[in-house]
Amino acid sequence: MSTAENTPSAVTATAAGGGNDATPATPEGQPLSSRNENRSQRPDSDAFKTFMSAHWAPKGTELPAEAEVAPYAAQRRLKISRQFPGERLVIPAGPLKVRSNDTDYRFRPHSGFAHLTGLGLDHEPDAVLVLEPTAEGAGDDGGNHTATLYFRELAGRDSAEFYANARYGEFWIGPRLSRAEVRALLSLETADLADLEAAITKDAGAVEIGGIRIRLLREVDLNADALVDTSRINTGVDLEASDELDAKLAEALSELRLIKDEWEITQMRRAVEATVNGFHEVVSELPRAISHPRGERVVEGAFFARAREEGNDLGYDTIAASGNNATVLHWIRNNGQVNADDLLLLDAGVEADTLYTADITRTLPVSGKYSDIQRKIYQAVLDAADAGFAAARVGARFRDVHSAAVAVLAERLDAWGLLPVPLEEAISPAGQHHRRWMPHGTSHHLGMDVHDCAQARRELYLDGILAEGMVFTIEPGLYFKEEDLSVPEEYRGIGVRIEDDILMTADGPVNLSSALPRDPDDVEAWMAGIYSPTGE
Repeated sequence: MSTAENTPSAVTATAAGGGNDATPATPEGQPLSSRNENRSQRPDSDAFKTFMSAHWAPKGTELPAEAEVAPYAAQRRLKISRQFPGERLVIPAGPLKVRSNDTDYRFRPHSGFAHLTGLGLDHEPDAVLVLEPTAEGAGDDGGNHTATLYFRELAGRDSAEFYANARYGEFWIGPRLSRAEVRALLSLETADLADLEAAITKDAGAVEIGGIRIRLLREVDLNADALVDTSRINTGVDLEASDELDAKLAEALSELRLIKDEWEITQMRRAVEATVNGFHEVVSELPRAISHPRGERVVEGAFFARAREEGNDLGYDTIAASGNNATVLHWIRNNGQVNADDLLLLDAGVEADTLYTADITRTLPVSGKYSDIQRKIYQAVLDAADAGFAAARVGARFRDVHSAAVAVLAERLDAWGLLPVPLEEAISPAGQHHRRWMPHGTSHHLGMDVHDCAQARRELYLDGILAEGMVFTIEPGLYFKEEDLSVPEEYRGIGVRIEDDILMTADGPVNLSSALPRDPDDVEAWMAGIYSPTGE
């Protein structure tokens, strides 16, 4: 944002009457919404407008081939369609979100929208997918709905918006796909966003009087919420009952992602591969991290650079926790030092361009060698992870993975004399003393969201049955804080977590992240092949 119009000197010159772009003084009472224009020096003469709209090369007319994801997204829409016959389904992508004043975050659509359309990256803020009910079986692919994607197509170069709209003008943000291009790419009907209100409100109303019921993915786009709620109020629909209907749609969209299709599994593998490369990048930067007063930021930056180079972004804020910071479960400040005798807990994931993310944790000895006590704790966590992996079988319950992992940790804590009560009492439902040092769960589903399928019902998630196509993490840990007086001093300030991304297959679990060493000897050998932190 280093353009001249943003500099104080340019503003001062204009205010003083310098140049041809001088503007009259701002009148008192100017609305706050227009005051960002007070610094603007954009040209607006008729001569400029005429010249700006001419002499542009014509846009290409060749349409893209159908995307690989298109038939998979169509099948996902079909599954949702079959759950809600006769009802209009409204799934927004979400709007741009302001980061600071008039600058926005990079756009990321809601995962439910992206899953049903196949659109990733930063496509189409404000877009809304509408599934319009049809006669049973008369919709797309034999479903109960026809799908239309409503979005705002960028204005042509003969429009002032092309160069004057910093949020939506192509001169400012670059080109986006046209409606025809999106239709060809996704095999999905498209329409102008200006037609959305009519599409949502047409014949809407209470079912008992012949109206069409609307279900909305709420709290994604406030404009869509307001549009649907206004329609409901105007047609006498019970808002409280509608909230429950909307919640069922969110639940269904979340549960739809519990089983990944073949295309999604490919995306997960790509995200994991990029993440493994990011871990390699971090190890190569450890010497600089050790020498920097905020070495954790060096670690964070090294991984982020790889995430942007190979993917869309981070799947979540990186945890780059050294020393005692590794005992803070969600340490994302990353402003601490990295000392040579520390363990570095790195919890990080690359989000692919398709928005699927990995989620991997390794706990690395910054010196390249684990101390005896570090190795002892690390091995206990590794054994717990292996026990969880062994428990992951098609037909087992999701919760069995956690139970197997924490049982190992409880036994080690007991053997080390850290439990304040006998083991049987500690692991009983009324005890749980061992959870002092591992209060989190061992697994969560993984996909478009790092904690995917979060709105799924308990009976399909925690109490659910593991099935082929599920992708989830296994991530036990032990965390002994410096201030924890319940453990011997040698344990204090050590945090260890090992996390891998697991694909369930008919033949058993597959560790997607196995390319990243886990065994302590293998970790040390791997690190030695990348850098020598002590100068040896």
